[in-house]
Amino acid sequence: MSYSQLIKNATIINEGKSFVGSVLVDGELIKAVYEGNVDVTADEVIDATGKLLIPGVIDDQVHFRDPGLTHKGDIFSESKAAVAGGVTSYMDMPNTMPLTVTIQALEDKYLLGAEKSLANYSFYMGATNNNLDELRKVDPRNVCGIKVFMGSSTGNMLVDNTDTLSGIFAEIPMLIATHCEDEDTIKNNKEYYKALLGEDIPIQYHPLIRSAEACYRSSSFAVELATKYNARLHVLHISTEKEMSLFDSDKLLKDKKITAEGCVHYFWFSDIDYQKYGNRIKWNPAIKTENDRKALIEAVNSGKIDVIATDHAPHLLREKEGSCLKAASGGPLVQHSLVAMLQMVAKGYFTIEKVIEKMCHAPAELYRVENRGFIRAGYYGDLVLVNPAEKWTVATENILYHCGWSPFEGTTFDNKVETTWVNGNKVYDKEVVNTDFRGKRLKFNL
Repeated sequence: MSYSQLIKNATIINEGKSFVGSVLVDGELIKAVYEGNVDVTADEVIDATGKLLIPGVIDDQVHFRDPGLTHKGDIFSESKAAVAGGVTSYMDMPNTMPLTVTIQALEDKYLLGAEKSLANYSFYMGATNNNLDELRKVDPRNVCGIKVFMGSSTGNMLVDNTDTLSGIFAEIPMLIATHCEDEDTIKNNKEYYKALLGEDIPIQYHPLIRSAEACYRSSSFAVELATKYNARLHVLHISTEKEMSLFDSDKLLKDKKITAEGCVHYFWFSDIDYQKYGNRIKWNPAIKTENDRKALIEAVNSGKIDVIATDHAPHLLREKEGSCLKAASGGPLVQHSLVAMLQMVAKGYFTIEKVIEKMCHAPAELYRVENRGFIRAGYYGDLVLVNPAEKWTVATENILYHCGWSPFEGTTFDNKVETTWVNGNKVYDKEVVNTDFRGKRLKFNL
């Protein structure tokens, strides 16, 4: 016998609408969505009056560091933080140890997901300069996409062979997700600033070394390849105003072959924040100017940026120490991405419907995720209940990342995630995590 739950009298944010209604979950699936008052029986009735009910967030770019880098975090610890933040599904990157660049390594990682993940999961297959034969074997029904580092970052999986890149874009029918920064431009910038300042370069120079031009050169090359070969290209973590010229706002997402992802930290921070936060906000690509930040916000609203994600990438604080050239790039975000975006709604940057579109609906549509990302009858019960009237402050004692820190420490948010359901199961409820639960491997429609 399945267990039924009625989430009653919530303000439901779904598919561009906000309305007071109820959702009936039966077992793993949503059975019905009701507008207005209803008289429905269920094994459990949850009064959600005054609270927001949204689809579970789907984060299309995380680094959970498993296998091989688990001193920073692992699938268990980071998925625990994810469900506490309303993230019910995630797609994890291949720059682990060993690198996820063979079918065997990929399937070994899926075994780890089944063993350890509290949220639903998928894992990218990583490209190298010489593994095109392995990429051809990937089943697009069971794997979210192919990840291509067209700029080197943590784990250094740089693919810089033009023939290999052409082969990937010409032959791989599934989504190709790219990290775009031009290596030669970065190298020249680095040498220039080392000659000027020596080895101990302050963090403020990070966006000048990994510059807007480096991003644009690489992104434009990726778009050129995708256009030439009619490939599905998704450019990750766009960080500059200049790159916006490469993307289309006139087409519906379902009609786009070339798409863009934005990340929370590029909307929240700009280069003026390096003085306060230092290496804690060092990412690749770098956080850039205030004008870039404003342009990226506008690109979300105009439709040029299709998806909002985190690029969650935990490091220990000791790994974030040192100069611009030495400190690790990346930071933890999955526990705080949704509430940060809702805070930006309160500041007037976005509507709440737009945030739900970009964090829940669009990833599901873009990646063709099967039966997730929307509050619809027959879909999995991936749901998040948010209290919009409970202020709370990020502090060491409420951070769930294994690395134990957040760039949002000391920040007060107006909204708090109260309950997260994954596949109809209450995995997070009033600060208590059901650590016995395990999510499912995501499936994808062709």
